[in-house]
Amino acid sequence: MSETTFKALIVEEVEPKKFTRRIAERRLGDLPAGDLLIRVRYSSLNYKDALSATGNKGVTRNFPHTPGIDAAGEVVECSCGRFQPGDEVLVTGYDLGMNTPGGFGQYIRIPCEWALKLPQGLSLRESMIIGTAGFTAGLCVWKLEQAGVVPGDGEVLVTGATGGVGSIAVSILARQGFRVAAVTGKPAAAPYLKTLGAAEILTREAVLEGVERPMMKERWAGVVDVVGGDLLAAAIKSTRYGGAVSCCGLVGSPELNINVFPFILRGVSLLGVDSVQCPRAPRLAVWDKLAGPWKPAHLEETAHEVALDGLEEKIHAILKGQVQGRTLVNLG
Repeated sequence: MSETTFKALIVEEVEPKKFTRRIAERRLGDLPAGDLLIRVRYSSLNYKDALSATGNKGVTRNFPHTPGIDAAGEVVECSCGRFQPGDEVLVTGYDLGMNTPGGFGQYIRIPCEWALKLPQGLSLRESMIIGTAGFTAGLCVWKLEQAGVVPGDGEVLVTGATGGVGSIAVSILARQGFRVAAVTGKPAAAPYLKTLGAAEILTREAVLEGVERPMMKERWAGVVDVVGGDLLAAAIKSTRYGGAVSCCGLVGSPELNINVFPFILRGVSLLGVDSVQCPRAPRLAVWDKLAGPWKPAHLEETAHEVALDGLEEKIHAILKGQVQGRTLVNLG
């Protein structure tokens, strides 16, 4: 079995700080030790994958490497007793695709605890259209729910709304009955966001107006922020009394220039969201919701499918903020 060969995207450091990518054949024996061997059918491209693929040492320390923080497929071998050969499973987060060979290869070998049985209501393909981005969006909405935000409280703001996390957050919130205001720097994307359920499309400039003030006019019952920086500061400053802001991204900036007034005068909650080391119980709960009542109504419309050899163009595009929705990787 160890002589079985498969295709994978390999990122190599050919000289200091110079990286190349190629599709190459690997053997199962090249994979690290682990309880669970999975034949990957689908993966997806996330911003973190693009960073790993271009040699960002903050994501991946050692090369050559196969990125892909998402994977879905069938169990081939399992030594822990939790799964049977042929079981359909999905993997998101943990160390997959960071320093462990990831979903941009047709096989992965991982610890058993990283995998979940595919929830009823989702196909392998659908689970990877959702992927880490959709799971993160689900965690953001789940955290808002845990904080007591309900549709009757008022509008919910979603920043970075055309990206993978933002677009699925818009869809989930709209399905739950929230009035969603979507922020985008791409005016041409307005029809797409309306299709997902956004009631209003806002420019970044509109949200940022008055951000220099200690607090802004109250508007949002809740916020899903994937951008960080000034947009997150503006969202916090304009959240209504008792509202909550879930924060999961930094594509705008990792810095947050803000005072304590929204927290101590309006009781606003800032909720950090991490999808990598998320414990198993909330992980299962959110995936069950994503397979059921939170399943995006227009899932296929958010997806653009590529094979391994189509990733190169998409890697550059996602780093430039030019990808709309989700990039599905077919490893069939």
